[in-house]
Amino acid sequence: MYSPGGYPVSHFCIGDDIDCIITDRDGGIWTAYGDEGIYGDHPETSAGLARWDTDGIHTWSPRGRLPVWPLGGSAAATEEAVAWLAWYSHEGAFLSRVDPATGDITSYRNPLKDTDGIAVRGTRMLLTSRYHNRPGVELSRAELADDTWVITGQEKLRLPGPVVMRCVQGRDGILWLRAGDTWVRIEA
Repeated sequence: MYSPGGYPVSHFCIGDDIDCIITDRDGGIWTAYGDEGIYGDHPETSAGLARWDTDGIHTWSPRGRLPVWPLGGSAAATEEAVAWLAWYSHEGAFLSRVDPATGDITSYRNPLKDTDGIAVRGTRMLLTSRYHNRPGVELSRAELADDTWVITGQEKLRLPGPVVMRCVQGRDGILWLRAGDTWVRIEA
């Protein structure tokens, strides 16, 4: 935890091997874990996906409501109050939409393998797949049709600097992509 001035004031543990993390408008902390988090010693991370409050209290887990058991997370985004988590399993890649007010979860097949960034606005989604340490990313646009996300367009973007792991955040249909020392904004 940090003070409004940016100084550390306290800390808490939300698990090990966090593949992706994002906060929502209410200060909730959404996490998707890698194998060390899922199969490690922290009891709340074994489900693969979790939400925590600002005091480090575990407030949500999928509790068996995912189509298969996660093996790791790949991306996260928020859309107003809703959280989106991209994750993969031994049976493929998935996208899960979670409403923190009700705990309801809806999961879809992810139309893009190796997703490392997502942003969602209604029935439109942006997905990225990076070129490790290179100044480029593959951007895919998708639409939700009949409960299936379908890729509607793809392009390779040249960026002002190298793209590294965990460099993409999605907020309310806007994808924020860090390339070198520059943030690039892409709208869904």
